[in-house]
Amino acid sequence: MVTESNEANLASSSDGTGIGVPVKRHPYYLKGLDHFDWGIKDRMSRIFDRTSGKTVMLAFDHGYLMGPTSGLERLDLTIEPLMEHADCLMCTRGALRSVVPPHLNKPISLRSSAGTTILTDLNNECILDAEEAIRLNASCMAVMVAVGSKFEALTVENLVRTADRGSKYGIPTLGVTAVGKELVRDSRYLSMASRVCAENGATFVKTYYCETGFESVVNTCPVPIVIAGGKKLPEKEALELAYNAINDGAAGVDMGRNIFQSDAPVAMIKAVRHIVHNNGSVKDGLDIYNTIKNEA
Repeated sequence: MVTESNEANLASSSDGTGIGVPVKRHPYYLKGLDHFDWGIKDRMSRIFDRTSGKTVMLAFDHGYLMGPTSGLERLDLTIEPLMEHADCLMCTRGALRSVVPPHLNKPISLRSSAGTTILTDLNNECILDAEEAIRLNASCMAVMVAVGSKFEALTVENLVRTADRGSKYGIPTLGVTAVGKELVRDSRYLSMASRVCAENGATFVKTYYCETGFESVVNTCPVPIVIAGGKKLPEKEALELAYNAINDGAAGVDMGRNIFQSDAPVAMIKAVRHIVHNNGSVKDGLDIYNTIKNEA
């Protein structure tokens, strides 16, 4: 490809081969992915906005271990109105096939690990066949990694196997750091868990935000980090969470309960988008939320 500044040089070339004109390089816009394959970069560019370099993912995969949790009893009623406002949908294959319209053309973060539920010990998981991700045209495969739990070795193996298959077929792997009741969500733990995911092949990482030291979590992870929304918070606190995470270097958010359990879910996801993509303030986000909520 030829830049405008080199058009004159190309025009002066008698045979149009562009002799003397440097070949234009295209460095990739997401952290740590310059040397990844074309297919992985293409799929990551569907998830992350090219202008802002960030993403607002809508997570509604909770049912795979929690069943019909509050706000997800009827996915067609609560989630469908939100889909168009998300950059990426994180869901299970069952939810994808049953409620996500194929013509929506949204990138899918496919929950690719499954196992024990909240009724037993969490994180004793297996993984889906990569061919299922291909059939569903998934943009990435999301796998839980329980660093520090008794299922650490099993879940790290799941990540490694998924990353191997993803590399083979050009599908990114999202390493999702699990935090059990016995583990503390501080920067030391989150840094270790995120780095372990990246070192073992995760193309990007989903982890939790911590108020102290989150910049270190981001800086010691060589691939992009998106933050989990976690439990339901008051709307202002959820917007503060998104703002602080982005301000500290996160490449996006993957929120579920703080959106679909909100009093005004569409207003909430639009407010979050403003903060993530436009570097908006918490006040601006709250104004957007209240305005749309009142209009509705």
